[in-house]
Amino acid sequence: MNTMVMPLGIDFFEKLRKEGYYYIDKTGLISELLGKTFEVSLITRPRRFGKTLAMDMLASFFDISRDSREVFAGLEITKEKELCRQWQNQWPVIFLTLKEVDDLRFESAKVKLGICMSDLYKWHTYLLDSTKINDDDKIAFRRIESRKAEDEEVQNALYNLMRMMNAHFGKQVILLMDEYDVPLAKANENGFYGEMLNIIKGLMNKTLKTNPFLKFAVITGCLRIAKESIFTGTNNFVSDTISGERFNEYFGFTEKEVAELLKKAGFEDHAEEVKRWYDGYHFGTVDIYCPWDVLNHVNALQDAPWTPPRNYWEDTSHNGILHTFIELANNGQRADLDVNEKFETLLAGGYIEEAIEENLTYDTLHSSESNLWSLLYLTGYLTQAEPPEGVRPENGKLFLRIPNEEVKIIFRKTVAAWFNENITTVDRSELFEALWQGDDKKATEIISDILFDTISYHDYKEDFYHAFVVGIFTGAGYIVKSNREQGYGRTDISVRDRRHRRVIIIEAKHTDSEKRLEAACREAVDQIGERRYAEEFKKGYRSVICYGIAFFNKQCLVKKFDEVKK
Repeated sequence: MNTMVMPLGIDFFEKLRKEGYYYIDKTGLISELLGKTFEVSLITRPRRFGKTLAMDMLASFFDISRDSREVFAGLEITKEKELCRQWQNQWPVIFLTLKEVDDLRFESAKVKLGICMSDLYKWHTYLLDSTKINDDDKIAFRRIESRKAEDEEVQNALYNLMRMMNAHFGKQVILLMDEYDVPLAKANENGFYGEMLNIIKGLMNKTLKTNPFLKFAVITGCLRIAKESIFTGTNNFVSDTISGERFNEYFGFTEKEVAELLKKAGFEDHAEEVKRWYDGYHFGTVDIYCPWDVLNHVNALQDAPWTPPRNYWEDTSHNGILHTFIELANNGQRADLDVNEKFETLLAGGYIEEAIEENLTYDTLHSSESNLWSLLYLTGYLTQAEPPEGVRPENGKLFLRIPNEEVKIIFRKTVAAWFNENITTVDRSELFEALWQGDDKKATEIISDILFDTISYHDYKEDFYHAFVVGIFTGAGYIVKSNREQGYGRTDISVRDRRHRRVIIIEAKHTDSEKRLEAACREAVDQIGERRYAEEFKKGYRSVICYGIAFFNKQCLVKKFDEVKK
């Protein structure tokens, strides 16, 4: 087994190459990029699929101020001698990332944009010594660098820097802009989208529209913001999304690349679990693994070969998207959203058919169900599904599914969290009254209604129903204990009302058919009696009411068994 250094969180190409980190050769991106004439190329991919590293690799290759021959030695791109002669370290480059431009308030976010531009200018202080730059431009340069510039100067900062670099080098400038849409996403979340949009539009328009100093621009992000919203007037604009056919093998790992990595690391026997957990993304016609997950898991296996797969993407992604979707669909404010059955189909491993809109704006993401499904697709929560043989989606629609086990767990946790939050806002007084009064028929009716309105997981195991019942009592002022040792066994749930000195004990069962509901309910009641779950409550409580609850899919039956009455 060979121990390899995984490049976890390493987005600097030259550091990765010089310090011996494992690298899967993605330099073919350079030749494919240059194989098409464009002024602005926008590449959108979900988070953690290698966009920033790819952009840093491009900067290292093109930048005239570097000599990157050593770090590219032996890589695929070096086979193209003429291309390297014309392009490698031959062009002035601006590499800018906007992923740090986020805050809860607009003024603070605007300050961060100014800091971002200041840091960029610091990389190009050689211009202050250039005899080809006039004194007025040098004064303006220092204002940006020292963070003393006005808003308009910050918006013009890229254009003016390109103009100065063009004067100094005598060549047009390549612009590489990473995570361009992060400021807009954060602004939309925090209520100042319009103000931030004006800033970003101002920054983009002059930089990208009929700019004589621009050789070409490559821009990456998560979403393709509608052209009329932010890229107005941009000529020769090319967009490559996860539905397209270009660049797909360069963002993420292919099956062949993962197999080679596992072989080199000595973990070929883990191929199936890696595929089940981290594969499943379908970009264009290419099947892709999430690189962040694969590298993290291989790294964990190197430390402890028995390490099971875990969820790495959840820690880095914005799972509020799912929460917002479910909340909108279930809080009664959006009658046009009826997505529970679709979520259940997805969680069962099935697919849904939806129209996908790739030209979105952040302020309209929640304006329609179609936009919400599009958002889940474009951000990696869903991917294209292979339809059954002979079945074709309607025109303009895609078959969508959850890509892998990792994302399925995120769905499940988000659904469970939503239910736990949402159920506390529902008036459950009628249900509690029925249970304390021993009215199992009324309790059956009310719990069935709640269950019908809940997104279930479709594997229908007891742990789902257990969590469901616990959630009903959460936040209601009772002492709820789950799976604690009592009597001669382990009861599912106990609910104590200390004020009135009364207790409810619940044993939940699930069955595989509607016909077995009655029998399963009786088994639950018998288990409470036989294992004497109520023993510890006989002292101090006036009444202990025991219920068996049986579930089949979205049907339930509640049966009462009176253990103690005083």
